[in-house]
Amino acid sequence: MAESTEEMHKEIMSRSERLLALIQLFRQHRRPVSGAVLAEELGISLRTLYRDIATLRDRGAPIEGEAGFGYVLGEGYLLPPLMFSAEEVEALVLGMRFVSKRTDAPLAKAAASALARIAAVLPQPLVAEIDAAGLIVGPPVREPAAGMDLAMLRKAMREEKKLVISYRDRHAEPSLRIVWPFALAFFDDARVLAAWCETRRDFRHFRADRISALAPLEQRYPRRRQVLLKEWRQTVDNRPPS
Repeated sequence: MAESTEEMHKEIMSRSERLLALIQLFRQHRRPVSGAVLAEELGISLRTLYRDIATLRDRGAPIEGEAGFGYVLGEGYLLPPLMFSAEEVEALVLGMRFVSKRTDAPLAKAAASALARIAAVLPQPLVAEIDAAGLIVGPPVREPAAGMDLAMLRKAMREEKKLVISYRDRHAEPSLRIVWPFALAFFDDARVLAAWCETRRDFRHFRADRISALAPLEQRYPRRRQVLLKEWRQTVDNRPPS
């Protein structure tokens, strides 16, 4: 009985991964593609392909076409969580565990909640993979120094709001800055805010534990966060924190 259950588990996992691969394959073909081509690329029979297409349609995938004319996946289809492969589930579990151990309390709580929501819609074999995942996140080499409430920094980033911060640099020199926060990096021993600094008129890095006070402004900064991220990646060459 145990062997039969294990074989059933592998079969369900294999089929789930195959359906995922079929969806990904559809996304590579923007125009209708024949069943024969799809079956060949997946290494399955036409009969199995037609059965898989019917399964995906039953699950809400807008697959248009029919045998002899080709198939195409409609735009805007979101892949349901139940289509995660086994390795993707492992990646999710490891990522959530990392967030739980290496970030702040609100993010740790959000990670646990997100994983529970994902588990609620996964088929039972994949839920078992979550429970049995042997991927462990060890403690950091050094605990990061305590500092400003990171939830406040993240909120300002999401809302693209300017911040006024009281900051001490590596030489303990104090300054008052108006910054445009757009990224937050989590290192073993520090949390570092990346922002455009109006005082320096350039990108700057600020260690969270050196921010003694902050106040959000109602004014949004003039460029979108995604634009700042792109410009920062192009111009910043691993400068140390200010």
